[in-house]
Amino acid sequence: MADEYFLLVCDDVPHDVVLTDPGVRVMDVVQVVRRLTRLSLWRSKVLATQVPAVILASVPEEDAAAAVAALRDAGAQAETREQPETDLLKH
Repeated sequence: MADEYFLLVCDDVPHDVVLTDPGVRVMDVVQVVRRLTRLSLWRSKVLATQVPAVILASVPEEDAAAAVAALRDAGAQAETREQPETDLLKH
């Protein structure tokens, strides 16, 4: 039996959450990063201070929007970015 591969196309394009500036309340942002990523406090601080940093990758649009809102509430500047379509779709 031959292996068959199928490409599933859905309406929900994966998004990345990108932290562009932690702002002046860095520790508040670090706590949000820690809650979102489940990283240790130290690793969350490193991630939050090395900007631009991808905090979450390949998440649904609703989750990305909620994460960006949480980061902005903590005083950071963040954005969502759509992932580019893969080469599999281009034939």
